[in-house]
Amino acid sequence: MSTPAERYAAAKARSTHSRTQLSRFEQTVDFELDPFQTEACTSLENGRGVLVAAPTGAGKTVVGEFAVFMALQRGLKAFYTTPIKALSNQKYSELTAVHGSERVGLLTGDTSINADADVIVMTTEVLRNMLYADSDALDNLGYVVMDEVHYLADRFRGAVWEEVIIHLPTEVKLVSLSATVSNAEEFGAWLDTVRGDTDVVVSEHRPVPLWQHVMVGQNLIDLFAGDIAFDEAAPAGAEAGARDQYDVNPELLDLASNEIRLNQRANWGAGGRRGKSRNGRGGPPQQTVVRRATRPQVISVLDRADLLPAITFIFSRAGCEGAVSQCLHAGLWLTTEDERDEISATIDAATMDIPRDDLEILGFWTWREGLIRGFTAHHAGMLPTFKEIVERLFAAGLVKAVFATETLALGVNMPARTVVLEKLDKFNGEAHVNVTAGEYTQLTGRAGRRGIDVEGHAVVLWQPGTDPGAVAGLASRRTYPLNSSFRPTYNMSINLVGQFGQARSREILETSFAQFQADRSVVGLAKQVRSREESLRGYEKSMTCHLGDFREYANLRRELSDLESNASRDRSRTLRSAAEASLESLRPGDVIDVPGGRSQGFAVVLDSDTSREPRPTVLTLETQIRRVGVQDLDGPVQVLSRIRIPKHFSARSPKDRRDLTSSLRDALRDNRPPRNGADRVAAGYSASAAAEERAITELRRRLRAHPCHGCSEREQHARWAERWWKLRRETDKLAGQIRGRTNTIAKTFDRVSEVLAHYGYLERREDAVVVSAAGQKLRRIYGEKDLLIALCIEAGAFAELDAAELAALTTVLVYQAKREERGVRPVMPSIALEGSVEAIVRQWSQLNDVEEQHRLPVTGEPELSLVWPMFKWAQGRSLQAALSGTELAAGDFVRWTKQVIDLLDQLAKVPDLPAGLQQSCVRAIRLVRRGVVAYSNISE
Repeated sequence: MSTPAERYAAAKARSTHSRTQLSRFEQTVDFELDPFQTEACTSLENGRGVLVAAPTGAGKTVVGEFAVFMALQRGLKAFYTTPIKALSNQKYSELTAVHGSERVGLLTGDTSINADADVIVMTTEVLRNMLYADSDALDNLGYVVMDEVHYLADRFRGAVWEEVIIHLPTEVKLVSLSATVSNAEEFGAWLDTVRGDTDVVVSEHRPVPLWQHVMVGQNLIDLFAGDIAFDEAAPAGAEAGARDQYDVNPELLDLASNEIRLNQRANWGAGGRRGKSRNGRGGPPQQTVVRRATRPQVISVLDRADLLPAITFIFSRAGCEGAVSQCLHAGLWLTTEDERDEISATIDAATMDIPRDDLEILGFWTWREGLIRGFTAHHAGMLPTFKEIVERLFAAGLVKAVFATETLALGVNMPARTVVLEKLDKFNGEAHVNVTAGEYTQLTGRAGRRGIDVEGHAVVLWQPGTDPGAVAGLASRRTYPLNSSFRPTYNMSINLVGQFGQARSREILETSFAQFQADRSVVGLAKQVRSREESLRGYEKSMTCHLGDFREYANLRRELSDLESNASRDRSRTLRSAAEASLESLRPGDVIDVPGGRSQGFAVVLDSDTSREPRPTVLTLETQIRRVGVQDLDGPVQVLSRIRIPKHFSARSPKDRRDLTSSLRDALRDNRPPRNGADRVAAGYSASAAAEERAITELRRRLRAHPCHGCSEREQHARWAERWWKLRRETDKLAGQIRGRTNTIAKTFDRVSEVLAHYGYLERREDAVVVSAAGQKLRRIYGEKDLLIALCIEAGAFAELDAAELAALTTVLVYQAKREERGVRPVMPSIALEGSVEAIVRQWSQLNDVEEQHRLPVTGEPELSLVWPMFKWAQGRSLQAALSGTELAAGDFVRWTKQVIDLLDQLAKVPDLPAGLQQSCVRAIRLVRRGVVAYSNISE
């Protein structure tokens, strides 16, 4: 029972809390905030930035929504940034429902709605571009929410997050929302350094418990023995596998053991033969005692167990579409009649504006049939409109099963009761790799809907060769480190120089998280160096000699030891090389002395051999024909004399051999001199060996003459000197690592600046480096090929093209083809386009040469695969006609077309662009922004 003082204190705290912004915010939500949400919101209200790291589905976005609430209460603006457009669209809809469409706007690369609103949802790149352009939209900005901030580790786009964090005005409070990462404190420390006071709030707790299962055939088996949920199987900071702390279900272990024995017997029965398995790896196909369930059977099992709705992650688009077809053919139905009517009405209303001719190529009718039955696919190749419908119907509980690629787990809010993983390996574009613990956590994090489900379920399908211990290991490690992928780009560098000058830009870049992490690793290395330097001083003291400088004496000993070791180690290699060279230099008539082998003794060369491993033919004094090789020599062969070989000499004739042998004896008896230059190789080797021997002799003389040579404690000092030398070498190596990691970002910036100066985009005026007029164009071009695009503008590659040709050409600079799509270069649709493409390829080739000279990553190759489809589309052809003859999915075409629109919009705004080109960009946008490309479910 509490004391009066405690009750008074609690009442006072409640009274104080009731007067806070957080209290008013709590009244707008219909649930009680979790402790981590309250802690983060309190920090935010106290004027501090926050980093919130929590599992997927834990409700960390509530903190971002509180930041929006506070901005509106205080008359300030709030920006809510997300990594992908789909998540921006979703967040826009949610915030509009709460605050009204007049107060919320949306900005993505191709969409602008209510851009002057107090609350704007946008992709992170849009905010980065605003900061570099010093946009008026930044006025009165109070809060920025960076959702999914762990995208900072993405090697392609991660740098954008760091750019925003570094360049945001200091008065703007930053709310960073991240998945659970193992180095949240390190990331928070960096945020505190660059943004000021920042609190780190970490929650390891899942609000909905997650249970782990393995589906063996059509049976669901618990992964762990006993009732163990996610929080127990994966405690905070867990590093060891689950089997180290919890027992894996013995039923699964027995099954795995039986499979191993079965495959061992199969291998023995095959007589140890190795074949090629179906998965392409060595060995025969894995055998299993389990009959694997089909995809329709898996869904049926989950349905009977009341574990729907479910998301099944299949790591390929074709696999997702194939799963839908299999369920259709199996006659699977998961919906009631009322649900079918509602689904039909939703689909018809959402797709009524899509041209009927396009529906066929979009696979609309098969997709619609699957949705009505309660199952569908979700992947990047689908039309954005279709994906939005899927997300809406799934969130409403009308669609019960979704077959998705892993992109669904990267931010789109589609929680389910159950998540199924078909496999624990995937193809990453280069090779099959295992799913990491972090990826497993991200995927299974979708299981368990807060406020709906009492518990969530993760199901791994049993495959031949499944290791239950490995699956348990994935379930026991749910955190992964957040590592920076930041590096200066051309656009970033020229914008920095334009705003802050070169010296200040270097300082700014050194505040990046990448440099922060490098410096932290340097701290540990520097500590090791300091410790070793102390030991070195102790060693120096112990090897001090009263007769002289023992370090100098020790250096002589080390130099002598190294020279003798090198001479010994290199002697055999040098001898072999010299022997080969001498054999190669032999000419017919040379008399030689072979020291060993079958040809031992004196011989005359009959035929020379200048091949890689020379083996000249010789005649011995015993009239035997032999071949001499390196193995017969112990060094370069020496030419002793020379005789003339008769013109018609035949090695097959015994008489000719006897006559030539007689001439050989005469030459040896008379000491006839060899031909000029015959002993050049041997002499060269002898001179080299003699020089090496002289150096060793000289060092030995200097060693004996040194005062310390006569010290009675010389060998004791020498032992300390040897230790000193070994530790010195290790310390110097660590110091080299420190130099390599220090100022790494600034050094890259310097190399980028040199490339920009090479092309005249940066100029030196008086004592400062400034952006040139040409460089001002680059400042407004954002993308992976930013410098190449600017160079192409300067080269006139975009001139003399009509709007359709311009749209087609733009694809060359944005499209990224898959490896299998690359083939023979297509003929361009027009002569003008052919010339423009040649100009781009020429600029790219020259740029690559410059980048290699400056040790920078090279710009990606221009891709031509999308030129024809975009040209046809810009000419007004149907979607089916545009995609005819390609393997491109309709959804991919729409996605790339929107990126084309984005680049055309950038080009139209580039300063000092020729008026004709500017107008062509605007016309090109109008030509391609039509039909399925223009349609969006977000009403403007």
